[in-house]
Amino acid sequence: MTFILHLETATKSCSVALSRDGQLLSIKESITEEFSHGENITLYIQDVLSDAGIDIKQLNALSLASGPGSYTGLRIGVSTAKGICYALNIPLIAVDALTSLACIAREKHPNIKLCAMIDARRMEVYCSIYDSEMNMLQTISAEILDEDSFKTLEPFVFFGDGAAKANELWKGRNCQFDNTINSSAIGQINLAYQKFQNKEFEDVAYFEPFYLKDFVSTAKK
Repeated sequence: MTFILHLETATKSCSVALSRDGQLLSIKESITEEFSHGENITLYIQDVLSDAGIDIKQLNALSLASGPGSYTGLRIGVSTAKGICYALNIPLIAVDALTSLACIAREKHPNIKLCAMIDARRMEVYCSIYDSEMNMLQTISAEILDEDSFKTLEPFVFFGDGAAKANELWKGRNCQFDNTINSSAIGQINLAYQKFQNKEFEDVAYFEPFYLKDFVSTAKK
């Protein structure tokens, strides 16, 4: 049996899942504007392991959302993941946050193009677009949205914590907004299990998250 712990901290969602052989065993997650990932992540890890009756020493690997997304959230996820991987001597698996998000959406929208969006402040989003077979049509990028963004790729469904800002902007276009789809560690499960089987592991010592943009500090709320 292969037990993999999955961490999602790239967005407003703080999500931890545990899988066995590519199947979900337990999940604990929350979505807040305060980005309370630092306070919650280790507690959520304890909760999912306890719920599944699994000792942390039984883990075979750990996967995490590698970005793009919140600078602080990504740092919290990476530091937590590295600590566990070092302590247990288990491999680290990286899954990009947009593909993970699109995998969740594909379960609900299997026959339409998928436009995954993560908030990058103001009218900018981190974005990637996939066809129904999960082939990437729009490579991962930081985009400033306007009325005509991605018009040549319609029809598509758009979702994620960056998608709401496009809802009014794209009224009347051949695309739909799904506000029920959010980032979650669940989106990593199948991809991480495939990578585990193929031994596609990261170098724990040198791994860095995919920020895409330079860090910009803001005043604390």
